[in-house]
Amino acid sequence: MKPKPDSPVSMIDPSLLLRPEKVYDGKPVEAFRNYDIDESDPIKERVRRTYYEMHTKQTVDFVKGRMADWLQFNHFKSTIKDALIKLNELVDESDPDTDLPNIVHAFQTAERIREEHPDQDWFHLIGLIHDLGKVMAFYGEPQWCVVGDTFPVGCKWGKSIVYGDDSFKDNPDTYNPKYNTECGMYKPNCGLENLMISWGHDEYLYRVLVHNKSKFPKEGLFMIRYHSLYPWHAGGDYKHLMKKGDEEIMKHVLEFNKYDLYTKSAGIPDIEALWPYYEKLIDKYIPGVLEW
Repeated sequence: MKPKPDSPVSMIDPSLLLRPEKVYDGKPVEAFRNYDIDESDPIKERVRRTYYEMHTKQTVDFVKGRMADWLQFNHFKSTIKDALIKLNELVDESDPDTDLPNIVHAFQTAERIREEHPDQDWFHLIGLIHDLGKVMAFYGEPQWCVVGDTFPVGCKWGKSIVYGDDSFKDNPDTYNPKYNTECGMYKPNCGLENLMISWGHDEYLYRVLVHNKSKFPKEGLFMIRYHSLYPWHAGGDYKHLMKKGDEEIMKHVLEFNKYDLYTKSAGIPDIEALWPYYEKLIDKYIPGVLEW
């Protein structure tokens, strides 16, 4: 079906839709999340610049400042659908696996979850909205504090963080004795919920959903809050800060993650045809105009 002129996919560069590596399944797992430095590759160079700036500027004080600002929930008001349509204008500068607008990835993720978990409609909607916190990029925030992998601040940087220690060499917290030890400002086994995570779309959307009294089960909220915390759920870092129950959170995040990551080479969904189904889910779990 050809997209309608005002549909969320109508503004996508047609050349992107014709690239087989962007449209069809079959991309090998090892080809995802390739962060090799290659200055001749514009996407890889864009990704590297985004992460180096993120790793330089995401400090404890910075995160506190962003939380004090955004968690007032007074920046704008919007329905979930309108916020999703806004993502049609966003290409994630930290993502080495796709340069399609974020809304396409949202529907790719949701539809694969729907295919494999047909009876968990809340999970379908989590897949659709999981990146909605990226709307901060339209309200003054640079992408380096909106997109990409997240990590705890206030303790030693995890070994598995992309681009490694070199990318943190200009971050003042790297040299602060309050923050640069294994536990830093935390106590051992303090628990995942007590960590201050680098500011980004995960924590923000989680807080928006709680503030606006969404009806998602706790498993869905875990998926939203920690899906970008790759050094923890994929890299094996920060285990010394986990407490009883955090392994259960990780189980749910990893179940979500396989749909988030490995659908990025899938076909372009017929977004216009899918809206009625997802609008019903929005009305069920997080209806109305939200405070952001």
